Amino acid sequence: MDGFILLLSRLLTTGGVPERCIFHRQAIELPGYYRPTKQWDLLVVAEGKLLVAIETKSQVGPSFGNNFNNRTEEAMGSAMDLWTAFREGAFNSGMRPWLGYLFLLEECPNSMSPVKVKEPHFKVFPEFVDASYKMRYEIFCRKLVRERNYDAAAFLQSNKTTLGYSQPAADLTFELFIRSMLSHAIAFDGAVG
Repeated sequence: MDGFILLLSRLLTTGGVPERCIFHRQAIELPGYYRPTKQWDLLVVAEGKLLVAIETKSQVGPSFGNNFNNRTEEAMGSAMDLWTAFREGAFNSGMRPWLGYLFLLEECPNSMSPVKVKEPHFKVFPEFVDASYKMRYEIFCRKLVRERNYDAAAFLQSNKTTLGYSQPAADLTFELFIRSMLSHAIAFDGAVG
């Protein structure tokens, strides 16, 4: 995911954010509410204000089942921890930061095939019945944004034989993710001057 992080950094600087305000690899810790700190993949911090925090994750086979549960729990927990810390005044004193989630899934038979659900006591939501891991991740990313856990999410796929990536969902594209991130960062131009 390093390539995406470097690209996002370049896009932010092209959009007018000074390089000194963009952090990746180092100084990427933010205070949490439920834990002392969490390392994010990319931060924009200016004049003591958190403008942008981005989490990037990927999933390659073969254990899609266990990793799906781990990835969803991590993303939801990180968002809840950040927003609770924000509410409690850990950073920004009122100016809401932008939170993004970028996910890349390996495109392979195991990620594209329908997966059975177990319903010993109650029915699962219908969108998960016979949904592949690809569809489950797409639904997950969409719900992260719909429930306002993240301001934007990008859901990308790639396979081992071709270069590049595909974007299976029109509402979860890399372009929309970038536009949302840049518009937030540029809106607070005075904070990064």
